[in-house]
Amino acid sequence: MGSSRGPYAKGVAKRAEILRAALEVIARHGYRKTSTRELAAAAGLSEAGMLHYFGSKEKLFEEVLRARDEADSARFADEDPIDGLQAVIRHNGTVPGLVQLYSTFSAEAGDPDHTSHPFFVNRYATLRTRLAETIRTRQSEGTLTRDADPDTIATLLIALSDGLQVQSQYNLPTAPADTFSHLLDLLTGPKRDS
Repeated sequence: MGSSRGPYAKGVAKRAEILRAALEVIARHGYRKTSTRELAAAAGLSEAGMLHYFGSKEKLFEEVLRARDEADSARFADEDPIDGLQAVIRHNGTVPGLVQLYSTFSAEAGDPDHTSHPFFVNRYATLRTRLAETIRTRQSEGTLTRDADPDTIATLLIALSDGLQVQSQYNLPTAPADTFSHLLDLLTGPKRDS
């Protein structure tokens, strides 16, 4: 078992190196303007050599998005999930290529037969749960309206975030994070008596 640790560790390190290069290249040049050949070259590999580490182009892009999520989680670790999501939306303005990858790839993976469909199902379920827990906490503290169901608000926040990522590619008149903040302001407003 000890002899397999060396090659395994090297494989893990190479995958991490490929993902770092892919994140940088896609963020800089965009998803549509970057080929897998360019990603491989940035990692010092042939295209076939790079895909060996992931199995397919789809799995590579899934891992790029997973790495993006992990980097965002680390970057905004001190934020609660709602504030963290708002910070991610603001940060996304600096990485339009990754936003383009996410928007396109998540739409493609909506097909249940897509190899990355389970990744997105899990991603959305996890995010929805974390947001709903935070919404419940804010509701109990009185800092968020109690008029709406936490699971519904969580779903709406994710839908708004994803929709803003798509719309950000079409020159929105308002910054996506400001639009998100506006909805949060509406949810924190005082409860109106009937």
